[in-house]
Amino acid sequence: MREFSNIERILSHTRKAVEEYNMICDGDRIAVGVSGGKDSLTLLCALAKLKRVIGIDYTVVAITIDMGFEGTDFSPIQALCDELEIEYKVIKTEIYEIIFNVRKEKSPCSLCARMRRGALHDASKEAGCNKIALGHHFDDVVETFMLNLFFEGRIGSFSPVTYLSRKDITMIRPLIYTHEKEIKAFAVGACLPVVKSECPADGNTERAKMKNYLALFDKEHSGLYYRIMGAIQRGEVDGFHPDYLDSAEKKRRKEERQKK
Repeated sequence: MREFSNIERILSHTRKAVEEYNMICDGDRIAVGVSGGKDSLTLLCALAKLKRVIGIDYTVVAITIDMGFEGTDFSPIQALCDELEIEYKVIKTEIYEIIFNVRKEKSPCSLCARMRRGALHDASKEAGCNKIALGHHFDDVVETFMLNLFFEGRIGSFSPVTYLSRKDITMIRPLIYTHEKEIKAFAVGACLPVVKSECPADGNTERAKMKNYLALFDKEHSGLYYRIMGAIQRGEVDGFHPDYLDSAEKKRRKEERQKK
């Protein structure tokens, strides 16, 4: 199996999320939704390596939903999966054709996301998986929270763990404690085969605008992302809860100091 010299921090965050939210159990067959971006490829590598140290017996299957963009080459991802000893499936769809040529959607992101999710859910069930792992990270949690607040007037984000009763499958997000800058650094250092998105709307979405806005505000008020995440945890929004493992570790260290 391929080795990575700079994966330790990613593994630490991933293990913390998996243990804190009981994301993975013995016997799980986990589909990783691999878009080809840095986040999903990092998650794939992290789950492949975590299995060797966490003491849980599970299987990882990589699944890519091919939206139908002309000329997209997923063979580098296949090569990575071969190195990681992970089964890889590419599911061909006509999502691009339907959204941009048939329906000619002016705001395609919402429909596209629903269609991709549906295709991933169906492919995961066909592959015999009981869980789907997605590459949403720390920054995504905060940005989704702010998008919901600004544009929908509600308090909410996505959940670390979500059971979909209609599909009888569980969604997990093991990178919720991993920062995007850490993922970028790992992806570059590990030479991950990132596949550039061919979507015409890429980089021109409300999410991209929110990311830029928060980044600008964070420069003026350092720690903004941490404070928003802390509020999400303290408010136990959408299944998040206070950082119990960190609290337990701080208590353990305090007790050790008192003994000395």
